[in-house]
Amino acid sequence: MKRYGIERRQFMQYMAAVSAIPTFATAVDGYVEKNPVFKKNPFTLSVASGDPEPNGVVIWTRLSESPLIGEVTLNTAIEVEWEIAHDEGFKSIANKGIALAVPQLGHSVHVEVEGLEPDRWYFYRFHAGSETSPTGRTRTTPEKHVLPQRMQFAFTSCQHYETGYFNGYPHMIQEDLDLIIHLGDYIYEYAGVDNRVRKHLGKEIESLPNYRQRYAQYRLDESLMDAHRLFPWLVTWDDHEFDNNYADLISEEEGISPEAFLTRRMNAYQAYYEFMPLRRSAFPQGPHMTLYRKCQYGRLANFFVLDTRQYRTDQPNGDGEKPKTGKVLDQNGTILGANQEHWLMSGLTRSETTWNVLAQQVMMADLNRGDEKGARYSMDQWPGYEISRRRLLKFFHERNIPNPIVLTGDIHVNWVNDLMLDSDQKDSPLVGTEFVGSSMSSSGNGGNYIAEYERAAAQNDFVKWYNSNRGYVTCDLRPDSWTSHFRVTPFVDKPNSPLIKKASFVVQAGRPGAEIA
Repeated sequence: MKRYGIERRQFMQYMAAVSAIPTFATAVDGYVEKNPVFKKNPFTLSVASGDPEPNGVVIWTRLSESPLIGEVTLNTAIEVEWEIAHDEGFKSIANKGIALAVPQLGHSVHVEVEGLEPDRWYFYRFHAGSETSPTGRTRTTPEKHVLPQRMQFAFTSCQHYETGYFNGYPHMIQEDLDLIIHLGDYIYEYAGVDNRVRKHLGKEIESLPNYRQRYAQYRLDESLMDAHRLFPWLVTWDDHEFDNNYADLISEEEGISPEAFLTRRMNAYQAYYEFMPLRRSAFPQGPHMTLYRKCQYGRLANFFVLDTRQYRTDQPNGDGEKPKTGKVLDQNGTILGANQEHWLMSGLTRSETTWNVLAQQVMMADLNRGDEKGARYSMDQWPGYEISRRRLLKFFHERNIPNPIVLTGDIHVNWVNDLMLDSDQKDSPLVGTEFVGSSMSSSGNGGNYIAEYERAAAQNDFVKWYNSNRGYVTCDLRPDSWTSHFRVTPFVDKPNSPLIKKASFVVQAGRPGAEIA
């Protein structure tokens, strides 16, 4: 695949382009509507929460009577009251306050609630004028010095609206979870196509109103809305929240000017922030946004949430599936970028938790997808950035990082992989375990025979299992073991699919590698 964009040496051209882009962070005109009157309830997109801590959590909502319009129709700030309680009836209020919903952020509201008790459930809601939001439920994490005896969470990714219903979420919300993790491709940027299961509104999205409309269309899905309302989320993006297979400052489309590329990226990043329950630390700075961060669950687990898109070098060798030659072995190639990699390694070095979890996007295992003509690897995944991959696995091994677990999305297929220090050596030590979750709906029903993956599973000894159904993964963490349960939905081309418990794999603490549970 040919790649289009600029080289690193032209970075200053991009910085000049940034200065020509009008910023969204213009001042509010000073007028605040304290008692707004709405024609209908503006909490059409319900509520959400995320990024939990021992003493607090982010609660989110967005005011819009007609969210599918995309354009902001009210140019004043609106005063929004919020409250969080120990009980669903809101008789015991834990904290409350007032936030502003400003038009510059599409009247989205992000409240970083503090002063809460660790390791407990809370209920929250918002008020604007005479209208009240649905009640959300969220929870805090345990204190950092406490060792919980159990934690359960689910992870998923890749929810293409057009190719299927989000049939996993109605089952997911019935589980006894502490957290939901989304690993990216929350939306897809493509234009609407006829004769799909459902149809995107509009053309391929580029403007801020386009992106807002697309997020609203996804969030109006009742099953997704309920999952956000009932559990705190940790989110990260992949590529489709902006543009397919982009790499840092490089588009795969021909003839894109620096101004157009960065304007679109700024729009995509702002819309992502507006619609996700994120902290102020993630507030976008034009076309840049710091999304990588850590969430700690007592002494049981550290979750390192990564961004493998914004800082990577270009996919080597023209992208696609290629041998590990040429730029794959470039010492300057990186998938995380220097700052994020340093942050990750520093955090892992200091970590005192039983489990150290990398919540990220693309497969880390060295999956040979080739045939009798020769070995081939995905240039978009970690094997395409072989020096980065080797450096991290060597770091796991030499620093004796406790129980590394890698969570992956992206490829619409379930995989269970042992992570070897050197997969070319059969006696190479195991240094971690990777659980790859399939898509929620992307690529349609699934469950079909895929010759390439059958061959890959057979010729890569570190692969323990693979499956092409849609669904999600539930993880049960304890001080002595980690169990991943793969839940699949047989179909997504119509709603109300049953759930099948397809497979379960366990990792024993102190012993990397997965076994059938």
